[in-house]
Amino acid sequence: MRVSADDGWVDFLYKALGEGTQLLAQRGRGELISVLGPIGIPFDIKEKRPLLIGGGVGMPPMIFIADSLRGTGQQPFVVLGSEVPFPFTPKPSQFMPRGLPDGVIGAMPLLEDWGIPSRLASLQGYAGCHQGYVTDLARHWLDGLDDTQRAEVGIYACGPHPMLEAVVNLARDYGLPAQVSLEEFMACAVGGCAGCVVEVTTPDGPVMKRVCVDGPVFEAAAVAW
Repeated sequence: MRVSADDGWVDFLYKALGEGTQLLAQRGRGELISVLGPIGIPFDIKEKRPLLIGGGVGMPPMIFIADSLRGTGQQPFVVLGSEVPFPFTPKPSQFMPRGLPDGVIGAMPLLEDWGIPSRLASLQGYAGCHQGYVTDLARHWLDGLDDTQRAEVGIYACGPHPMLEAVVNLARDYGLPAQVSLEEFMACAVGGCAGCVVEVTTPDGPVMKRVCVDGPVFEAAAVAW
Protein backbone atom coordinates (compact mmCIF):
# COMPACT_ATOMS: atom_id res chain seq x y z
CA MET A 1 0.00 0.00 0.00
CA ARG A 2 2.90 2.38 0.72
CA VAL A 3 6.67 2.31 0.66
CA SER A 4 9.55 4.53 1.66
CA ALA A 5 12.87 3.64 0.08
CA ASP A 6 14.56 6.46 2.00
CA ASP A 7 13.31 5.33 5.42
CA GLY A 8 13.39 1.61 4.66
CA TRP A 9 9.82 0.43 5.24
CA VAL A 10 6.98 -1.17 3.27
CA ASP A 11 3.32 -0.97 4.33
CA PHE A 12 0.96 -3.87 3.49
CA LEU A 13 -2.81 -4.00 3.79
CA TYR A 14 -4.24 -7.52 3.68
CA LYS A 15 -7.22 -9.55 4.87
CA ALA A 16 -6.63 -12.34 7.40
CA LEU A 17 -8.62 -14.91 5.44
CA GLY A 18 -6.75 -18.22 5.18
CA GLU A 19 -4.16 -20.01 7.27
CA GLY A 20 -1.22 -18.08 5.82
CA THR A 21 -2.60 -14.59 6.32
CA GLN A 22 -3.93 -15.52 9.78
CA LEU A 23 -0.43 -16.60 10.79
CA LEU A 24 0.98 -13.41 9.31
CA ALA A 25 -1.49 -11.35 11.32
CA GLN A 26 -0.11 -12.89 14.52
CA ARG A 27 3.35 -11.50 13.87
CA GLY A 28 4.36 -8.72 16.23
CA ARG A 29 6.54 -5.64 15.95
CA GLY A 30 10.21 -6.57 15.56
CA GLU A 31 9.65 -10.10 14.28
CA LEU A 32 11.26 -11.11 10.99
CA ILE A 33 9.62 -12.54 7.87
CA SER A 34 11.16 -13.60 4.55
CA VAL A 35 10.03 -11.61 1.52
CA LEU A 36 10.90 -12.03 -2.16
CA GLY A 37 10.10 -9.08 -4.39
CA PRO A 38 9.16 -6.96 -6.12
CA ILE A 39 8.33 -9.31 -8.98
CA GLY A 40 6.57 -8.58 -12.26
CA ILE A 41 5.58 -5.58 -14.35
CA PRO A 42 4.21 -2.40 -12.65
CA PHE A 43 1.85 0.30 -13.87
CA ASP A 44 3.31 2.90 -16.24
CA ILE A 45 1.57 6.18 -15.41
CA LYS A 46 1.84 8.62 -18.32
CA GLU A 47 -1.23 10.84 -18.39
CA LYS A 48 -1.78 14.15 -16.61
CA ARG A 49 -5.06 12.99 -15.04
CA PRO A 50 -4.79 9.36 -13.92
CA LEU A 51 -8.12 7.82 -12.92
CA LEU A 52 -7.29 5.22 -10.27
CA ILE A 53 -9.96 2.59 -9.60
CA GLY A 54 -9.57 0.02 -6.82
CA GLY A 55 -12.08 -2.57 -5.64
CA GLY A 56 -11.76 -4.67 -2.48
CA VAL A 57 -8.20 -5.94 -2.09
CA GLY A 58 -7.39 -3.85 -5.18
CA MET A 59 -7.56 -0.68 -3.10
CA PRO A 60 -3.99 -0.73 -1.66
CA PRO A 61 -2.23 -0.60 -5.08
CA MET A 62 -4.24 2.49 -6.01
CA ILE A 63 -3.20 4.18 -2.77
CA PHE A 64 0.40 3.25 -3.57
CA ILE A 65 0.12 4.86 -7.01
CA ALA A 66 -1.51 8.00 -5.59
CA ASP A 67 1.33 8.33 -3.09
CA SER A 68 3.95 7.89 -5.83
CA LEU A 69 2.36 10.65 -7.94
CA ARG A 70 2.64 13.32 -5.27
CA GLY A 71 4.85 16.16 -6.43
CA THR A 72 4.88 15.04 -10.08
CA GLY A 73 2.36 17.60 -11.34
CA GLN A 74 -0.08 14.85 -12.28
CA GLN A 75 -3.63 15.16 -10.94
CA PRO A 76 -5.06 11.77 -9.97
CA PHE A 77 -8.65 11.07 -8.99
CA VAL A 78 -9.18 7.91 -6.93
CA VAL A 79 -12.34 5.77 -6.82
CA LEU A 80 -12.41 3.00 -4.21
CA GLY A 81 -15.13 0.39 -3.80
CA SER A 82 -15.96 -2.23 -1.20
CA GLU A 83 -18.94 -4.40 -0.29
CA VAL A 84 -17.66 -4.85 3.27
CA PRO A 85 -16.87 -1.96 5.63
CA PHE A 86 -13.91 0.06 4.38
CA PRO A 87 -10.67 -0.53 6.34
CA PHE A 88 -10.76 3.15 7.34
CA THR A 89 -13.40 5.62 8.48
CA PRO A 90 -14.61 7.64 5.47
CA LYS A 91 -14.15 11.39 5.74
CA PRO A 92 -16.15 14.18 4.05
CA SER A 93 -14.01 15.43 1.19
CA GLN A 94 -12.76 18.98 0.82
CA PHE A 95 -12.60 18.44 -2.96
CA MET A 96 -15.75 18.84 -5.04
CA PRO A 97 -15.12 17.73 -8.64
CA ARG A 98 -17.82 18.58 -11.15
CA GLY A 99 -20.27 15.90 -12.21
CA LEU A 100 -20.38 13.85 -9.02
CA PRO A 101 -23.83 13.00 -7.61
CA ASP A 102 -25.17 15.10 -4.73
CA GLY A 103 -24.30 13.72 -1.32
CA VAL A 104 -21.37 11.62 -2.53
CA ILE A 105 -18.74 13.17 -0.29
CA GLY A 106 -17.09 10.17 1.40
CA ALA A 107 -13.33 10.03 0.85
CA MET A 108 -10.30 8.17 2.19
CA PRO A 109 -8.70 10.25 4.99
CA LEU A 110 -5.11 9.45 3.95
CA LEU A 111 -5.72 10.65 0.39
CA GLU A 112 -7.39 13.77 1.73
CA ASP A 113 -4.30 14.49 3.83
CA TRP A 114 -2.18 14.13 0.68
CA GLY A 115 -4.37 16.60 -1.21
CA ILE A 116 -5.63 13.92 -3.62
CA PRO A 117 -9.39 13.85 -4.33
CA SER A 118 -11.13 10.51 -3.89
CA ARG A 119 -14.62 9.04 -3.62
CA LEU A 120 -16.04 5.77 -2.34
CA ALA A 121 -18.62 3.45 -3.87
CA SER A 122 -20.60 0.54 -2.46
CA LEU A 123 -23.96 -1.18 -2.78
CA GLN A 124 -24.24 -1.49 1.01
CA GLY A 125 -25.68 1.94 1.76
CA TYR A 126 -22.69 3.43 3.57
CA ALA A 127 -23.20 7.10 4.41
CA GLY A 128 -21.56 9.52 1.99
CA CYS A 129 -20.68 6.77 -0.50
CA HIS A 130 -22.02 6.35 -4.01
CA GLN A 131 -24.71 3.69 -4.05
CA GLY A 132 -23.46 1.78 -7.06
CA TYR A 133 -20.38 0.46 -8.77
CA VAL A 134 -16.97 2.13 -8.96
CA THR A 135 -17.31 2.37 -12.74
CA ASP A 136 -20.65 4.20 -12.39
CA LEU A 137 -18.98 6.76 -10.16
CA ALA A 138 -16.05 7.03 -12.57
CA ARG A 139 -18.47 7.83 -15.40
CA HIS A 140 -19.90 10.72 -13.39
CA TRP A 141 -16.40 12.11 -12.88
CA LEU A 142 -15.47 11.71 -16.55
CA ASP A 143 -18.70 13.41 -17.63
CA GLY A 144 -17.80 16.39 -15.42
CA LEU A 145 -14.60 17.02 -17.41
CA ASP A 146 -14.45 19.04 -20.60
CA ASP A 147 -13.10 17.48 -23.78
CA THR A 148 -9.57 18.79 -23.23
CA GLN A 149 -9.44 17.47 -19.67
CA ARG A 150 -10.92 14.11 -20.65
CA ALA A 151 -8.23 13.67 -23.29
CA GLU A 152 -5.64 13.85 -20.48
CA VAL A 153 -7.09 10.85 -18.63
CA GLY A 154 -5.68 7.34 -18.40
CA ILE A 155 -7.37 4.61 -16.36
CA TYR A 156 -5.50 2.35 -13.92
CA ALA A 157 -7.35 -0.36 -12.01
CA CYS A 158 -6.98 -3.31 -9.68
CA GLY A 159 -9.76 -5.45 -8.28
CA PRO A 160 -11.96 -8.47 -8.90
CA HIS A 161 -12.33 -9.82 -12.42
CA PRO A 162 -15.90 -8.55 -13.07
CA MET A 163 -14.87 -5.04 -11.99
CA LEU A 164 -11.90 -5.06 -14.34
CA GLU A 165 -14.12 -6.18 -17.21
CA ALA A 166 -16.37 -3.19 -16.44
CA VAL A 167 -13.30 -0.94 -16.46
CA VAL A 168 -12.42 -2.22 -19.94
CA ASN A 169 -15.91 -1.27 -21.15
CA LEU A 170 -15.59 2.12 -19.45
CA ALA A 171 -12.28 2.82 -21.20
CA ARG A 172 -13.71 1.68 -24.52
CA ASP A 173 -16.79 3.90 -24.17
CA TYR A 174 -14.66 7.00 -23.57
CA GLY A 175 -11.80 6.07 -25.89
CA LEU A 176 -9.26 6.12 -23.06
CA PRO A 177 -6.12 4.03 -22.47
CA ALA A 178 -6.35 1.63 -19.54
CA GLN A 179 -4.01 -0.63 -17.61
CA VAL A 180 -5.22 -3.32 -15.20
CA SER A 181 -3.50 -5.32 -12.48
CA LEU A 182 -4.96 -8.83 -12.59
CA GLU A 183 -5.74 -11.06 -9.62
CA GLU A 184 -5.09 -14.77 -10.04
CA PHE A 185 -4.33 -17.68 -7.76
CA MET A 186 -0.55 -18.20 -7.76
CA ALA A 187 1.15 -21.41 -6.68
CA CYS A 188 4.81 -20.37 -7.00
CA ALA A 189 4.50 -16.64 -7.89
CA VAL A 190 7.95 -16.65 -9.54
CA GLY A 191 7.02 -17.84 -13.04
CA GLY A 192 7.86 -21.51 -12.71
CA CYS A 193 4.53 -23.30 -12.51
CA ALA A 194 2.49 -21.36 -15.13
CA GLY A 195 -0.58 -21.77 -12.93
CA CYS A 196 -1.66 -18.13 -13.27
CA VAL A 197 -1.64 -17.71 -17.05
CA VAL A 198 -4.10 -15.53 -18.95
CA GLU A 199 -4.63 -15.09 -22.67
CA VAL A 200 -3.28 -11.81 -24.06
CA THR A 201 -3.46 -10.47 -27.61
CA THR A 202 -0.14 -9.47 -29.18
CA PRO A 203 0.85 -8.27 -32.69
CA ASP A 204 1.82 -11.90 -33.42
CA GLY A 205 -1.50 -13.30 -32.20
CA PRO A 206 -2.84 -14.59 -28.86
CA VAL A 207 -0.34 -15.85 -26.30
CA MET A 208 -0.53 -17.08 -22.73
CA LYS A 209 1.11 -14.75 -20.19
CA ARG A 210 1.96 -15.47 -16.56
CA VAL A 211 0.30 -12.94 -14.24
CA CYS A 212 3.06 -13.20 -11.63
CA VAL A 213 6.06 -12.24 -13.78
CA ASP A 214 4.67 -11.13 -17.18
CA GLY A 215 2.10 -9.04 -15.29
CA PRO A 216 0.34 -8.45 -13.05
CA VAL A 217 -0.22 -5.23 -15.03
CA PHE A 218 -1.44 -5.53 -18.63
CA GLU A 219 -2.92 -3.23 -21.20
CA ALA A 220 -6.61 -3.70 -20.54
CA ALA A 221 -7.63 -4.01 -24.18
CA ALA A 222 -5.12 -6.82 -24.76
CA VAL A 223 -6.53 -9.22 -22.16
CA ALA A 224 -8.93 -11.89 -23.46
CA TRP A 225 -11.79 -11.19 -21.06
